[in-house]
Amino acid sequence: MFAVIKTGGRQYRVVPEDVLEVGKIEGEVGSIVQLGEVLVLGGDTPMLGAPTVAGATVAAEVLDHKRGPKVISFKKRRRKNSKRKRGYRDEITVLRITEILADNAKPTVGPRPKRAKAEAAPAADAAE
Repeated sequence: MFAVIKTGGRQYRVVPEDVLEVGKIEGEVGSIVQLGEVLVLGGDTPMLGAPTVAGATVAAEVLDHKRGPKVISFKKRRRKNSKRKRGYRDEITVLRITEILADNAKPTVGPRPKRAKAEAAPAADAAE
């Protein structure tokens, strides 16, 4: 099953376990957010929205908030001793699609547990 969602003025085709970068969405890292603008639900019997599919949502886990690549806008007017340089970095949220839901269903998959970091071995044994 797949879905076409709209967020941040862009459309994405998603399936469960997809990882995608979208414009910034409110939500803490590790929490589950629901994306409500579902344009198409695909599968055995596809459903097209007019403009959205009623009762359909996509549940996604927030993996990270970060900034996109640097975009530099440089303008120079020759022989005028005039130039302008501006930079910009987009705010991005990294999502993992957990479920595609229809008929006003609630998400059944909760946030995944965080992995425990491996502790370093004590350095005292190596000094002997």
